[in-house]
Amino acid sequence: MNLEFKHKRKKWPWFLFIVFVVVFGLGFYAYSFVKNFTPVKLLQSDFVKQQIIKQVGEDNAEIINFLPDLLGFSEPKTYLLLFLNNTELRPGGGFIGSYATLQLNQGQTNLLQMGGTENINTSSSGSGAPQIILDKLNVDKWYFRDSNWSPDFVISSEKTLEFYKNGNNLGANEISGVIGITTDVLEGLMKITGPFTIDGINFTSDNVIEKLEYEVEYGYQNRDIAFTERKDIMEVFFISLMDHLKNDLFSNLDKYKALVDTLLKEKNIVIYSLTSDLAKILKENNWSGQMAETSGDYLMWVDANLAALKTDRVIKRDLNYTLVFDKNKYKAIASTTYTHSGSFDWRTTNYLSYTRVYVPTGSELISAKVGDKTWIRDAKDNTFGVDTGIENGKKWFGVYFSIEPGNKKTISFEYSLPDSIIDNVKNKSYNLSIQKQIGSNNTDLTIHLEFDKTNIVSAIPAEEELKWGDRNYDFETALIEDLNFEIKF
Repeated sequence: MNLEFKHKRKKWPWFLFIVFVVVFGLGFYAYSFVKNFTPVKLLQSDFVKQQIIKQVGEDNAEIINFLPDLLGFSEPKTYLLLFLNNTELRPGGGFIGSYATLQLNQGQTNLLQMGGTENINTSSSGSGAPQIILDKLNVDKWYFRDSNWSPDFVISSEKTLEFYKNGNNLGANEISGVIGITTDVLEGLMKITGPFTIDGINFTSDNVIEKLEYEVEYGYQNRDIAFTERKDIMEVFFISLMDHLKNDLFSNLDKYKALVDTLLKEKNIVIYSLTSDLAKILKENNWSGQMAETSGDYLMWVDANLAALKTDRVIKRDLNYTLVFDKNKYKAIASTTYTHSGSFDWRTTNYLSYTRVYVPTGSELISAKVGDKTWIRDAKDNTFGVDTGIENGKKWFGVYFSIEPGNKKTISFEYSLPDSIIDNVKNKSYNLSIQKQIGSNNTDLTIHLEFDKTNIVSAIPAEEELKWGDRNYDFETALIEDLNFEIKF
């Protein structure tokens, strides 16, 4: 079966499953599986309304009014689904290996177009690609598969839709929203459903991603399957997964609810809506994958795996943020130590990343280090270059580097913060927003803040009690979700 640009209109379990995950995450727990209600009656039932309110809170209960429109009861709605492989991390969550366009119409799910992004029309591209993409991926255009270059999912989705429309793909002009899901969604669901076997292949939550990747990349050859049909196993897999979900949905309702809550909070499901009212609700709940708007201090560390296979699965990151007062300015040092615990194999190679750190506008770079190499502002003998730019109200600094299997390397940026940080401290307040990159995993965070001539009187989150009563703030945690720190003097 050739999946390239076939116009299909049929019920498709894979996409029913994806719709279920997203809708379920917003609280619509019973939509696909309650047989004694019509869809409209179900949406109007007290049970569903109560579940929505539990999920999004009283303040956002108005989402109930969007349901008929979102699910295509007022008119057909079209959504672009992006399957973000975060074992090959990209700024917008992961490499876009596959995509699907589906339409919801009166409770029916119609597949318009799907497939691997390697098969999408070459006109689904654009100009103005970041130079690093052209250089390191050896391409001459900015392709659909690389379109999620911004760490802000709204900005990435707008670019993805632009490229999708450029290719004149089916449903391009009717799309109402973009939904991104990472591999964590699949692993999390299988921890609840348990293992199952398809075509002699045993899938578990621990091996499901590796098995699917292998079958799509190599295993199809051993089973005498044509290249154009190599992703057919995905259909069979998701049909089986759907069967398991339908069989144990209500018996494991609390587990599924907790899972989707976690996936949304940890930004492994992100949603972009072209409907302004719904976009507002998504943003307020931090489900949209947007960069935070803040007048205080800010940090977001962003990696882009460029031709390093699926190596992110074996990369450990230790992110450190230090703030000190120096020469009448606050100076920051943001650094990450990468530990490559893998070895050379079909999924793993040297880790090759273009890394950017996003900081407050007005910050000025002082120096940067990549391993034992140093860049110093205005120095004539710098050993490498540092890129800089402005995006979405934030300044960023970027470098490209590599790490061989079994090695460690530390990337560090030292920079002065804008005067507004000094003004905030003088006004007895300091706020820091640290955002997790969409789809990133296995990162530990250490914070050390030293303030000038004033003691801390309160901090959220609090330090260990034995550290109270001085000018310093220290905190360690796993970076699994966006974090906000508020310190009063």
